[in-house]
Amino acid sequence: MELQSKIPAGKLADKWTDYKAHIKLINPANRRKYEVIVVGTGLAGGSAAASLAEMGYKVKAFCFQDSPRRAHSIAAQGGINAAKNYQNDGDSIYRLFYDTIKGGDYRAREGNVYRLAELSVNIIDQCVAQGVPFAREYSGYLDNRSFGGAQVSRTFYSRGQTGQQLLLGAYSSMAKQMGLGNIQMYSRYEMLDLVIINGKARGIIARNMVTGTIERFLADAVLLSTGGYGNVYYLSTNAKGSNVTAAWRAHKRGALFGNPCYVQIHPTCIPVSGDHQSKLTLMSESLRNDGRVWVPKNPGDTRAPQSIPEDERDYFLERKYPSFGNLVPRDVASRNAKAVCDEGKGVGSSKLAVYLDFADSIKRLGKDKIAEKYGNLFDMYKQITAENPYEMPMRIYPAVHYTMGGLWVDYNLMSNINGLFVLGEANFSDHGANRLGASALMQGLADGYFVIPYTLGAYLAEGGFDKVTIDHDEFKRVESEVRGRVDKLLSIKGEHSVDHYHKKLGKVMWDYVGMSRNADGLKFAIEEIKKIRDQFWQDVRVSGDPAGLNQSLEKAGRVADFLELGELMAEDALHRNESCGGHFREEYQTEEGEALRDDDNYAYVGAWEYKGENNGYQMHKEPLVFEEVSPSKRSYK
Repeated sequence: MELQSKIPAGKLADKWTDYKAHIKLINPANRRKYEVIVVGTGLAGGSAAASLAEMGYKVKAFCFQDSPRRAHSIAAQGGINAAKNYQNDGDSIYRLFYDTIKGGDYRAREGNVYRLAELSVNIIDQCVAQGVPFAREYSGYLDNRSFGGAQVSRTFYSRGQTGQQLLLGAYSSMAKQMGLGNIQMYSRYEMLDLVIINGKARGIIARNMVTGTIERFLADAVLLSTGGYGNVYYLSTNAKGSNVTAAWRAHKRGALFGNPCYVQIHPTCIPVSGDHQSKLTLMSESLRNDGRVWVPKNPGDTRAPQSIPEDERDYFLERKYPSFGNLVPRDVASRNAKAVCDEGKGVGSSKLAVYLDFADSIKRLGKDKIAEKYGNLFDMYKQITAENPYEMPMRIYPAVHYTMGGLWVDYNLMSNINGLFVLGEANFSDHGANRLGASALMQGLADGYFVIPYTLGAYLAEGGFDKVTIDHDEFKRVESEVRGRVDKLLSIKGEHSVDHYHKKLGKVMWDYVGMSRNADGLKFAIEEIKKIRDQFWQDVRVSGDPAGLNQSLEKAGRVADFLELGELMAEDALHRNESCGGHFREEYQTEEGEALRDDDNYAYVGAWEYKGENNGYQMHKEPLVFEEVSPSKRSYK
């Protein structure tokens, strides 16, 4: 299988403009003849559904929450990047493009990333027009702050609630189109499989999570905007409902899965406090603008942080990376936090934490100014830890956050299955091996507001759609397979709960496919995951009935998919004999402990094809070509 990225020819800065000028279009009066399914209604799916409906397409939108307003996009705190250069500090579209390519450790396509940087400026205008309450300076101009991996201030924000405010903007646009009858909203529905007819994605099988009814839905194209798969680790910053099922079922129908091993570990999370936890809480990267990261210089120092003199503190990020300091990219900050804890300098009862200290900023700016910028984040931290961060440093430690891998897509955001488009975090993305902070919101909204309206229209304009109904044999066959899986899960009646197996999988993934990896550990993980999966299918206990609300059944299906995905993630990490971005192989590092990339042998997207049960996977390679930016040593010193 030859992977075609379909990046337009021509100069990098002109590719998207030339593409839009020459694609086929659909007459506005004809758009109402086409139906589009959008699965997932976070920032990527919500913006796509609203945009396509406004253009005239008939949209069926699906989410497993009771409202699109509950999508996990609301959890994004710190901001959204855009190359507006409002601070007059040297930013530009090219600099945002360069920072993103470099931040992703040169494992992303130039064409896609430049388009993302180019569209970033439009996103802010769109959201301001929707009424998104971005922070403003005293003069009334939109304010900016810095994020990791950049030396300019390009991050627009709304205190620590940026994702929520952006989602409300997208949702308001959706609500308008729902009121006009252009969007048919299916809340509390979960996609359980993809239907492909004559080589084209033509619909989905979904379960009504309230009644238990399994239903068929037909369309001319299917858009997956279902987020990432960080919950394969059990503990992550993701909402508990976040899962890989829609993408994984599409993968098993033939969609390639790209770079599954690329997982981002966020450095600024509240540390694990015990076995009772089911998820972790993120403290926004924006806090590193004013907070200083440090540990005691002496291992085993148990004094209160206020009692440790300045000359006995190790501000390790500022020491090692003087140019970027505390605002190094997330993968770099996370590895260094782990390193100092491994040296015995960790703080707190677990010794798996470092300090994030605001004392200097409060002294310089005043408590009121810090509260104005981060007040809700400080309040959240205090509610969770019972410690006041205005008076003593926060304790933070890395945790699983974002996944750069996902279904492979071309420049049009279409997978290798015709008519199956994948947006936002669900695709293998524009972020390469590491996502810079504040770029997830940028990608999701760029995909939904500004890319898919063109690329989907170009696909539909090609025509060739067979007239089918939901009574087509392929719909019947796929629905039958879905029912078979549900019945199988309910028939096992084993001893252990779904969470029992999810926790076992999560521990293996974190220990061996987490922040640090090596060949022996990955081989062990592959075999261990196979054992856990076998145990799951023999001894899992799924209570309840298929008819009606059954959260145990929902979780079982999702964990079954995680148990397959986890093995593929380990396989992908094992084959990639280099360190890059969020993929850190212990065998491949510099003398200073930095990631050691191998551009000669691994400058490609690894896209995996499912070959059938017990037949494993086959990897296909899409070479990455760099014409504007020459891959070089990734240094933030």
